[in-house]
Amino acid sequence: MNRQRFGWYAWGVATYNLVVILWGAFVRATGSGAGCGNHWPLCTGELIPRSPQIETIIELSHRGSTGILLFAVAGLLIWAFRLYPAGHPVRQGAVLSTFFLFMEAALGAGLVLFEYVANNISVARAWWVGTHLINTFLLVAVLTLTAWWASGGKRVQWRGQGVVGWALWLAAIGMMILGASGAVIAMGDTLVLGAGIAPESSPILTQIIGLRVYHPILAFAVGALLALAVWLANQWRPSADAKKFTRWLAIAFIAQLLLGALNVSLQAPIWLQLVHLLNADLIWMAFVLLAAAALSQPTLVGREKEVGPAGLTLPTR
Repeated sequence: MNRQRFGWYAWGVATYNLVVILWGAFVRATGSGAGCGNHWPLCTGELIPRSPQIETIIELSHRGSTGILLFAVAGLLIWAFRLYPAGHPVRQGAVLSTFFLFMEAALGAGLVLFEYVANNISVARAWWVGTHLINTFLLVAVLTLTAWWASGGKRVQWRGQGVVGWALWLAAIGMMILGASGAVIAMGDTLVLGAGIAPESSPILTQIIGLRVYHPILAFAVGALLALAVWLANQWRPSADAKKFTRWLAIAFIAQLLLGALNVSLQAPIWLQLVHLLNADLIWMAFVLLAAAALSQPTLVGREKEVGPAGLTLPTR
């Protein structure tokens, strides 16, 4: 079995996962999350509903797309174990991809079973949506890493990375928090702009809509942290791949700021919400690849000095 073909397959699965994510966002934006009622995995208590409404078709098609992804990731896992030896990072990535996909399905099922869909306004729904987004980011990350390793990427060295490792981890956490806040705000937009619910009718909804003011501030703060992490990675763990992914990341992040401003000015139309989400996922993928390229570079653990920017030497701590 050809490892190159497996690499293409892994990238295909990672790409298809983005399609599933966008379709899930479309379900939320159109208020179709309750299209199957509070039934899962059945839809309105049936395997195939008779005379379904458009909301039911949208929700059921999303479940179908997730089912296809489940089989695709299962294929990724089986193929990885047949093609790579024990302890290989591709195997580890495939196992983690399977785990986070099951978590994704469980969180999606919880949204339906607990009725955190449609016009539900609750703090619990906001937390659930934010957690769902973070798990989605983790799934995207491990699928991306699996494809990266399958395409010849080196094993990531998590330990001994010093300030570079810490900066990248903090930037990753900041990006996940930013993404979670964006998901909660998008939920509020759906309730206000899609369902026509007045913010004044619910203190919780008023607070969610109020987050819109802080989201751009958080975006710039995370952007500054991200810029620092990227600079450190390029200075202390330089590589051709790191430079390439840095360019991708910079272009996508600038585009995201513009898309965010446009989203506010146009009052969050569904198509723009989807473009905004897709670009957020692409930013995350570029960051994950940049971090993988940087953290796969040799470290000087155990030595007295560490090579720093521009050939300087810094004492290790």
